[in-house]
Amino acid sequence: MADRHNLVVILSDQQRYDTMACYGNDWIQTPRLNALADESFVFEAPYVTQPVCTPSRVSLLTGLYPHAAGPIMNKMRLDPDIPVIAEMVSEEYHCGYYGKWHLGDDLESQHGFHEWVSSEDGHRPEYTRREYLRRMSDYHRYLVDQGYEPETEVAGEKIFDAFQRAELPEEHQMAAFLGRGAAEFIGRNKDRPFVLYVSTFEPHPPFYGPLNDLYDPDDIPTGPTFLQRPEGGSLVNRARADYNLQFIDTGVTPSPDEYIVAANAAGLGNEVTTESDWLRMRARYMANMTLVDRMVGDITDALERAGIADNTAVVFTSDHGEMIGDHAMLEKRSFYEEASRVPLLIRAPWIGGGDKVPGSISQIDLVPTLLDLLDDDIPVHLQGTSQLGVLKGEETLDDNDVFIQWNGIHPEMEDRHLGSAEINRMLTLPWRSVVSDRWKLNLCAGDQCELFDLRSDPHEMNNLFNDPTHRDRIRDMAARVHTWQVRTGDTAPLPSV
Repeated sequence: MADRHNLVVILSDQQRYDTMACYGNDWIQTPRLNALADESFVFEAPYVTQPVCTPSRVSLLTGLYPHAAGPIMNKMRLDPDIPVIAEMVSEEYHCGYYGKWHLGDDLESQHGFHEWVSSEDGHRPEYTRREYLRRMSDYHRYLVDQGYEPETEVAGEKIFDAFQRAELPEEHQMAAFLGRGAAEFIGRNKDRPFVLYVSTFEPHPPFYGPLNDLYDPDDIPTGPTFLQRPEGGSLVNRARADYNLQFIDTGVTPSPDEYIVAANAAGLGNEVTTESDWLRMRARYMANMTLVDRMVGDITDALERAGIADNTAVVFTSDHGEMIGDHAMLEKRSFYEEASRVPLLIRAPWIGGGDKVPGSISQIDLVPTLLDLLDDDIPVHLQGTSQLGVLKGEETLDDNDVFIQWNGIHPEMEDRHLGSAEINRMLTLPWRSVVSDRWKLNLCAGDQCELFDLRSDPHEMNNLFNDPTHRDRIRDMAARVHTWQVRTGDTAPLPSV
């Protein structure tokens, strides 16, 4: 038995917070996650640093905000000189990374990880070395060994794209592949301290998979904002809603070149012209959570078999959420709770567990908290704070402010096509948000700002920014954002309030 504690971090992709029983979803079929939550500290309101893949993952691994680490958009590469947690832990630790990386050169073991199992080939155009183009991911090679043939050409080679993978049987889904691999890693390394990250693609679009029929769409619960235009909200959110609602208003299915059903896009394999279509897509999204759940079971079972469950911290979270019809929007790229708020479980048997942790927390705090949990030093350059005292019951999150950012453009690249020229234009504008005492202030110098009272208006339907009775609250919250900007080196322009 190793003297030091082990760490397993499990990441899903695009999982909103209300997809688990511990967050109020009493019908979703996730028994293994439910069991993990019963033994974990369940954080009530965890937020990402930026609601899109690469920037969020940067913070999860480096403990830096996206603007400080560098990658502020998808397709950007994390600089080799920016350390991640595997380069911060004691040299005693054997570190493994299994699954989706999305921070550049996905095939290549990097940033202090000793074992590396790659799972994606779609980022081939972004590889930094020509020789990488002659290689395919471990998951690709596994599927070929199972007799499957890739169908989509990317950068000179055919790959298994997301939709082709979604049509595979459950045992060959990425989550199943990674769960088995992670279990083997645990068995091999049970006698020495280890850090293992397992990052799967599910329940990311396309909303399609081997469990499509798990739920009856007519029984899928929705809230008051489902397919409702966000009146009074920002132009970018209204434009995104209008784009989606046009298909319901006209009853016309988008042509194949449209954003919503383009190759690998969110709507591929689904219709979007009726409310029933959207409910079906929502049901399939939720069904893909069961694939994640079974992967989690593979990992926790392996810890039990190895006899190290009581000595291993298990963390479960996601890189961002998914709108899936709320506010008539799809995907992420939004400060709404559905896109920016995610689950966060931390199981640490030697401290306790089974408790709900009230208050808001940012994923920027995850790296320092995990280092503290492993009794390792916390580098002074980290921009988050260890919340180990909260786990121990010595502190609370009562006064903890959370900051979220959106960075929509970079001198060297722009975001992919997101439906219309208007949407793409508006998403180039930077936003900054603060969640303080369950109030959320969203600031942008070129769009309608937003203020929501999350206690009385949890669905964010009533924008109070222009209400004169809240002017002093807005000024105070804006000052919090400004203080955070100075402290973290953020220079995004914001409006004067």
